[in-house]
Amino acid sequence: MTDDRTTYGRVMLKISGEALMGDTAFGLHPPTVQRIAREVKSVHDMGVEICMVIGGGNIFRGLQGSAQGMERTTADYMGMLATVMNALAMQSALEELKIHTRVISAIPMDQVCEPYIRRRAVRHLEKKRVCIFAAGTGNPYFTTDTAATLRANEMSCEAIFKGTKVDGVYDKDPKKHPDAKRYARISYDEVLQKHLGVMDASAIALARDNHLPIIVFSLDDTGGFKGILAGEGTSTIVHD
Repeated sequence: MTDDRTTYGRVMLKISGEALMGDTAFGLHPPTVQRIAREVKSVHDMGVEICMVIGGGNIFRGLQGSAQGMERTTADYMGMLATVMNALAMQSALEELKIHTRVISAIPMDQVCEPYIRRRAVRHLEKKRVCIFAAGTGNPYFTTDTAATLRANEMSCEAIFKGTKVDGVYDKDPKKHPDAKRYARISYDEVLQKHLGVMDASAIALARDNHLPIIVFSLDDTGGFKGILAGEGTSTIVHD
């Protein structure tokens, strides 16, 4: 344990697949993956137990596939497999930093990762291993936002940290509207009523029903994850 202070003992970090692209148009950008891994390590070094869920949109997005005529269930399964690829990349980057990591998939594929067994996953966290939950919920029609909220509740996480391109939740796109207003705090119901796009509606509802706060912050800021956990920096808290 370092001298850093945090009120959280176990957290879920949710990031999009696009966060791993860096400035590229598709796929993985290894220096960006390594930078995010260093962010995770800085929090791990504070003694915080970390779960992660990474989207797959940098490789394949089920909704886009189905919009182009592909059968929705097949497209969603392809998206789930993309999240496994991202999880393995992040595991590799974390293990290069000497952080013990487990990729845990909702779709069994024993040669490359562990199947999801809740008690085993909890034990990994207790042993200070980073757990990356892959393949969504294992079901089509559910996003990785919903998977992150589900796993966060199952793992008894104290908060979900949603790493994005902006430093919180705004009433409109701050990149298009200079007068966009950032919320310091906002309720789950307001997010749903105003269609603010923090997470999809089922994820927000699941978090609300279990009183699980969602903290939205910028993953592009070096040291941002650690800073937000220590009560510094700019973010938005979605809660009751």
